[in-house]
Amino acid sequence: MVGKVCLVTGANSGIGKETARRLADLGGTVVMVCRNKGKGEKALADIAKTRGGPVELMLADLASFESVRSLAKGFLEKHNSLHVLVNNAGGVILSRSLTVDGIETTFQVDYLSHFLLTNLLLEILKKSAPSRIVNVSSAAHYSGHLDLDDLPMKNGYGTMRAYSRAKLAQVLFTYELARRLQGTGVTANCLHPGVVATNIWKRSMGPLSFVGNVSRLFLISPEEGAETSVYLASSQAVEGVTGKYFDNKQEKESSAESHDQVLAQRLWAESEKLSGLASVRGSS
Repeated sequence: MVGKVCLVTGANSGIGKETARRLADLGGTVVMVCRNKGKGEKALADIAKTRGGPVELMLADLASFESVRSLAKGFLEKHNSLHVLVNNAGGVILSRSLTVDGIETTFQVDYLSHFLLTNLLLEILKKSAPSRIVNVSSAAHYSGHLDLDDLPMKNGYGTMRAYSRAKLAQVLFTYELARRLQGTGVTANCLHPGVVATNIWKRSMGPLSFVGNVSRLFLISPEEGAETSVYLASSQAVEGVTGKYFDNKQEKESSAESHDQVLAQRLWAESEKLSGLASVRGSS
């Protein structure tokens, strides 16, 4: 990874932090994207102890499209290449809430802001080709269903229902992105990291709190959870591989709904509208 620039979202803890650390250990220049400045600086100081490539911190709140646009603008002002984009940040939200943009929070943070960020960085990814986009999804997508007529989830919000549909959206997005990037030298893949003992399960989970109680027995470590992300970001074994879903560094069949190309195209068009990407392109 020497000479390659990598951007990792949600890099202050868990899988994201370990992914950033491992890519730096391989010699890459790593840009860590974090929401909280204090936690980000602490993680940066920890990772910077490596003898590998340089590491830097950029701040962004994925619950705000304005913040995502600021992140992309700031990155493009500082860097003239991007070889690896790891869309890792995400969360599990207990009760229904809306972001400052009026979007259901889980859908925006886990999927829609990454859709926007990826599109804002596509040109530099193409110029830096061969380059890779890695989307951290989840096996939860198997139980997900995407109703484009109720993206605000006004009809029956559920914590895991919101999470699973956002992760399904990530897989649909990955496949559609791979189709659109054919011939550019940019690959796009997604993955299930395993059920990882991260901060998602350490917080109070209400009726799901039992998950945290058994995590030490059944959940894997962030180091193990980052294995597939690092593999897809760096391994020569997947050079040129695109439009695939991985689990434990192996290709795996994703859900039937994730292969619905009509749904993927409809999701893309709706995502452009919701994120403001369509209006930006229309005025350029």
